[in-house]
Amino acid sequence: MGIINSVTNFINAHLGRHQNIDQLLIAKDIGRIKDQMTSKESEAINALKEYSIWTHDIMKRTDKVVFDKNGNYVRTEKRWKLPISYPSFINEISLVFLYGRPVKWSQGSEGTDKAFSAFLDIIETTHFDSRLRQCKRLAGAETQSAMLFRVFKNSKGKPDVQIRVLAKSKADDIRVCWDQYENIASIGWGYYGKVGSKTIYNFDIYTPKVIYRCKQMDLGWEVIEEDNLIGKIPFILFEQDKEWSGVEPMMEREEYVASRTADTNDYFADPIAILDADIIKNMPEKKEEAKLLITKNGQGVDNVAKYLTWDSAPESKKMEVEWLQKHILSKSFTPNIDFDNMKGLSNVSGKALKQMMILADIKASKHKETHDELLKRVTTLGLSIIGNVLNVALKAECERTKIGHEYQEPFADDILEVVSNLVKLKDSELMSQEGAVELNPLVKDPQKELQRLKNEKKDAAKDRSDMFMSNDLQEVFKPEEKESQDR
Repeated sequence: MGIINSVTNFINAHLGRHQNIDQLLIAKDIGRIKDQMTSKESEAINALKEYSIWTHDIMKRTDKVVFDKNGNYVRTEKRWKLPISYPSFINEISLVFLYGRPVKWSQGSEGTDKAFSAFLDIIETTHFDSRLRQCKRLAGAETQSAMLFRVFKNSKGKPDVQIRVLAKSKADDIRVCWDQYENIASIGWGYYGKVGSKTIYNFDIYTPKVIYRCKQMDLGWEVIEEDNLIGKIPFILFEQDKEWSGVEPMMEREEYVASRTADTNDYFADPIAILDADIIKNMPEKKEEAKLLITKNGQGVDNVAKYLTWDSAPESKKMEVEWLQKHILSKSFTPNIDFDNMKGLSNVSGKALKQMMILADIKASKHKETHDELLKRVTTLGLSIIGNVLNVALKAECERTKIGHEYQEPFADDILEVVSNLVKLKDSELMSQEGAVELNPLVKDPQKELQRLKNEKKDAAKDRSDMFMSNDLQEVFKPEEKESQDR
């Protein structure tokens, strides 16, 4: 059967017959399905070459071979190769300003506390915050990554969920099929797995209803169909330009200038002795570390030994490097964060720091245009996992649940100022107590804190009631006590 399918698929491909993915799945022509899906593999490979300093073009510089006048080999002079890790620096700064602090989730519907609590449990147990940062870092470095939600039965036999991060640098092949409205119709994940001692290529195709587990065998593909219990494609797809896009030529130029300057320093940094040939007697053999220039007839030395030293690099080179550094960071929307710039900012407020880091804030705002959609998909996917797999009893409640998200600033606000403003808003009746508690940065669990406040009010009311009851009883029994004393 595998041979027949292979021959049929070859003939269809050779004749150029158009077949949709459903037909190709029936024919088990997974190779043509892969070809019809979009892939960012080439972009990812090129981006990774720039991300790693060991594959920069400057690393291709070869050492200089020195020959004497007769063409005989003398020595090999090292030529410096100084790659600069701008891509990693730019990517990390971008990540910090977007997800430096965890996303804050809020419940936007009433009567859905159980579903919202179950969603927060998924966020915690799957280590979502760390997985989210990993995906953003990988997407910024190689233009694409993905978050796969996998449902399974745990060791106790109960349904569970975990998250796996996928990327080209992790040997994952991510392919996407889009419809005409730029919606994801299906996602393919290629990876290698071992069956016994043999390594087999797997390509899983995820659709909203069915998951196709495909294995490349010696004769064609083996395809196993599974029902997609979640009811949605369990992927969060991250796609973007590399974070340093647009400044590559300037980065390459600075590496070249820095490497050439290092070579020049090796040649001129050590002083060079200038001696008159007439006064040289029993001089030691010249070496690279002790350079020597011999003049004739005392030209420039006045019959004494002098040293030729190199004062500094040309001013134009220094200006060029400073210009490159400035524009590499500014054109990639990256603030210049180093020790010299930050050492005097210990007492600066979070608001002032945000103004100083406006470039990174602009870049983060640009990323939020797409990440808002991704985080919204996280909520809908998470609720589908709860209602269809983890806790079917909550299915109806999950369908009613509305969950919002909020990005948190990387630099914490002045807590005293925030709390003071919340108190003023509540006292002026512009905000409820519940709203103030939810926004209080000192409160980690608003629901528990609100319950504590309710319990304290009940206890206080009970204490007042007991006190008034006690006073009333005393007033009642006081006359009787007085009469007994008179008797």
